[in-house]
Amino acid sequence: MISDLLDLDDRRAIPEEELQLISSAAHPDAEQPLEVLPSSPLQLDLSPDTSKAQTGVELVQATATESATWAQWAEATNIGDIALEQLQADTRVLAARYVSGDPLEVFKDARTLRDQVFGLLEGRQHPRQSAELYAAAGYLCSLLAWISSDMGQLQDADTQGRTAWLCAELSGHSDLRAWVLSTRSKIAFWDGRLREAVNLARRGVTYQSHGTVGMLLSCQEADAWAALGAAAEARAALERASAAREGMVGVDEVGGIFSCSDFRYSNYASAVFLRVGAAEQALHEADQAFVHQQPPQAYGTVAQVRIVQAAAHLALAQPDGALEPLRAVLAMPPHQRLETVASRVRELARDLAHSSMADSEPAILIQREIEEWGRQAARRTLALPQG
Repeated sequence: MISDLLDLDDRRAIPEEELQLISSAAHPDAEQPLEVLPSSPLQLDLSPDTSKAQTGVELVQATATESATWAQWAEATNIGDIALEQLQADTRVLAARYVSGDPLEVFKDARTLRDQVFGLLEGRQHPRQSAELYAAAGYLCSLLAWISSDMGQLQDADTQGRTAWLCAELSGHSDLRAWVLSTRSKIAFWDGRLREAVNLARRGVTYQSHGTVGMLLSCQEADAWAALGAAAEARAALERASAAREGMVGVDEVGGIFSCSDFRYSNYASAVFLRVGAAEQALHEADQAFVHQQPPQAYGTVAQVRIVQAAAHLALAQPDGALEPLRAVLAMPPHQRLETVASRVRELARDLAHSSMADSEPAILIQREIEEWGRQAARRTLALPQG
């Protein structure tokens, strides 16, 4: 081969380009280096060409061209402001639909929209648009977490909550941070992690957000304290919730499930009063909630206030008064029988079974109706198709 005939002096005398040609001819099967395409203009070789020195003017002009080329690349985005606005509007619609809609259908649509947002975030957009996409993803993951917990899938809800928190951090959106912590506090409460529920709610309040999330977070803290048997702490948290309602600044960005109406406040307050042994106060709060109710209210919230009414009547040794509100809950259509509602119904049944009224005729009737309701739910679960 030609390359074998060259000594060291020959190699020094031959230009580099010719040496490469000789080497290629000698080793035609050798792998050639792959050309790496730049993902941005910054990866292009912009070093000066020593074979053709540029004058001062040529250098300035060439550098300006490079900057213009980079600006064209940086200006490109995979979403426009109108499309981004539509995504935000669709998120608000889903949050509102969950108040009265079929949870599984809302879950499916929220998942589809979340996937669309995730797909966009895998591409390129302006930093402001990226932040707004992360915020939309955070609200959608929070919605999926809330629905998952209402369906009794607490581990899956926790996973959605952690992803929502990541999105909130990446977006730098304080209102979203507070709503994610509210969602995670709710999940911790239903999972029996009451101290964690308190801490998450307290942490959410520190973000001094707009709208009603501060009121809801203090309500959730009160609920967790009451479940722990800490009556003084629960009442203090309720007072902070009331103060947050009076001092609210701005409005809820998304609304729907991500808002706290006066009715929702009364749901928490009445439940807290019931847990700390103030049955009369609980019944009054629940009754007044329906007097001042402004529809639409979430059917799950309405059901829980009615359960408080029934439980308060039982605590006051008025089993006849418990029948009407309880029957309204038991008559709810199947798709509205959330696990959070079913859990409260089961709790009421357990309390009644261990009360001094357990053998009374109204109490026996209540137990029978709850048992039949439970059997209907079990039959419906067994009849569901796989997947």
